[in-house]
Amino acid sequence: MQSTGTAPDRHLRVMRVWLLVVAGLVVLTLLVGGATRLTESGLSIVEWKPVTGVWPPVNDEAWADEFGKYQASSQYKLLTRGMSLAEFKTIYWWEWSHRMLARLIGAVFLLPFLFFLWRGWIANRRLRLRLWTIFGLGAVQGAVGWWMVASGLNGRISVLPYRLAFHLTLACVIYAATLWTAQRLLPRPALRLPLRLRVEAIAILILVLLQIYLGALVAGLDAGLAYNTWPLIDGSFIPGWEHLAFLTPAWRNFFENVLTVQFDHRMTAYLLYAVIVLHAIDVLKSGRSSAALNGALLLASVALLQIVLGIVTLLNQAPIALALLHQGMAIAVLTVAALHAERVTAAPAAAEARR
Repeated sequence: MQSTGTAPDRHLRVMRVWLLVVAGLVVLTLLVGGATRLTESGLSIVEWKPVTGVWPPVNDEAWADEFGKYQASSQYKLLTRGMSLAEFKTIYWWEWSHRMLARLIGAVFLLPFLFFLWRGWIANRRLRLRLWTIFGLGAVQGAVGWWMVASGLNGRISVLPYRLAFHLTLACVIYAATLWTAQRLLPRPALRLPLRLRVEAIAILILVLLQIYLGALVAGLDAGLAYNTWPLIDGSFIPGWEHLAFLTPAWRNFFENVLTVQFDHRMTAYLLYAVIVLHAIDVLKSGRSSAALNGALLLASVALLQIVLGIVTLLNQAPIALALLHQGMAIAVLTVAALHAERVTAAPAAAEARR
């Protein structure tokens, strides 16, 4: 390994900072997106204009035109009829800010990336492929965002829950991949842990993403406003099958049945936490690495806090402040899970970036 004062090492540090900035912007976009969803602002802009949509209305005539487009939407006709222009501006700014942050992420990622490629800083093919993949996922995410919004413009007052969940989960995948790649540029020794511990850490990360998807379905169906008891749901720990699977075809229950969606979210939370605790015990028994143990214990701690916060949010019928905090804590759990999984599977030093 070269000394930390060489040009390649400085290049790696610069690229790592760049990726961490991108990851931070993704987190900000996730939080603003959550606020946009909770304030019913996501359908305030009824057109997708990737370039000209950068500019918001700048005068009374432009605002009246934008408001007129919203007034023709199903959400206005069925839910917010009578809304004032001032109220419309509030929800418009939430959605516009969310879209602008997404555009900003694209620019902050692509422009430095092209510079690094031009300067020959990214010699490793696997690293180049990983970065191009992240950029490609970001481009797809823009189209998925409009696919989601479009589902709520004709005959509905909100977007389809499974499209919302896919949009959120894809953003989380992009965030985890960006964070993972940034950490791979950090020089440090490999932990050399047993294969099972590595597999467990990856499995936990996948389960966290699944739980985020299920949580987005809960949000999309406003399922947090129903069945506000714990540990029982609908009067029992496991509701009757006739209530969990009354929609046909059966698969619709996993996406559209409020009881089933909330039940799945609860059960997955229990499963996820059990796996996290068992993993921490396994790491402790292996006695191989204090870094791995610290990561596993931190993950168990933030996951427990998230469960408690989720219960409090449910019992209080998901007020905006608690719902946003719950989503923010989900990002914290994802962050720790991604960092932990990356650490226990990392190659020695930053060799991967140089091979």
